[in-house]
Amino acid sequence: MSTPRDVAVLVGSLRKESFNRKMALAMAALAPAGIKLEIVEIGQLSLYNQDNDDNPPAEWTAFRDRIRRADAVMFVTPEYNRSVPAALKNAIDIGSRPYGSSAWDGKPGAVISVSPSAIGGFGANHHLRQSLVFLNVPVMQQPEAYIGGADKLFDEQGGIANESTRAFVQKILTTFAAWIERNAPA
Repeated sequence: MSTPRDVAVLVGSLRKESFNRKMALAMAALAPAGIKLEIVEIGQLSLYNQDNDDNPPAEWTAFRDRIRRADAVMFVTPEYNRSVPAALKNAIDIGSRPYGSSAWDGKPGAVISVSPSAIGGFGANHHLRQSLVFLNVPVMQQPEAYIGGADKLFDEQGGIANESTRAFVQKILTTFAAWIERNAPA
């Protein structure tokens, strides 16, 4: 059996009981054999400041190196004010700098937005996709993943309680595994 593709998962919410972290963990448990999902923490990253490009903090260097090692990236995010949370945007900026040295370049990507609201973080999902286009991240287009009702989605063990949502998440993961194979750099 070949080694599974390494997928770096960035969770947009830093909250301890984050629905998005629960979704990322549930997705890791449901991932098909061809991919391995691993959450890459972003809460420890100091705010991006271009003055630090020549002498970056150690956590920036470690984060950039981890993203570069990944075969693909997945973003699991809530919506804050019709956009992505500041911590996620900061991580994207840190990974993209210094200019011309982006760790994101060419990494196949997927965006999943999770929210208690009925529209499932639609605004954050699409706003994030705009940044990823600029960063040359080929983002999976279908199935679109706006998952609403997150406050009722998980069982006590953190699994996805709703069978139709679990089936949808499995479809996302299977499709993403194929997307990675079609779009991963040679």
